Amino acid sequence: MRIVILGDTHMPRMAKSLPPRLIKELGTADRIIHTGDWQSLAVYDELQRFAPVDGVYGNADPPEIREQFGREKCFSFDGITVSLVHGDGKGKTTPIRALDTFREEQPDIILFGHSHIPYHENHDGIVLFNPGSPTDKRRQQESSFGILETADTGFTLRHIFYNSKI
Repeated sequence: MRIVILGDTHMPRMAKSLPPRLIKELGTADRIIHTGDWQSLAVYDELQRFAPVDGVYGNADPPEIREQFGREKCFSFDGITVSLVHGDGKGKTTPIRALDTFREEQPDIILFGHSHIPYHENHDGIVLFNPGSPTDKRRQQESSFGILETADTGFTLRHIFYNSKI
């Protein structure tokens, strides 16, 4: 299974459309996961054109997004357990807040957003992954999103980095 992971799109404030580099990968996706801060259901509608979409809400999302998506989710793809949370909150770092949310469940992967900072680290056997943002890179050199590929034999997880959102 090939899953495109993105978050912190903040559309249409930060971009009027999805970047071409992202669209290229969306065209090959079996599934799409959004880590929150969509800011508009139009983002969901656009992503649905490519593959089934799911996600969580973020701290900057309006009520209609909060009603459609939960704060936390868990999935299983080819026997790989994946947990999802935006990661906002007080105290600690964003990765540690995400880890603390699911520490007892011990998933294989925790996907999170919020910081807009790409992150890919193993914490005591749990892979923490923040895709960054394809539309609002903030202080990062490049925009980014992620690709998760699963199979019965395991998974690969990587960032796609690029310089332009147009």
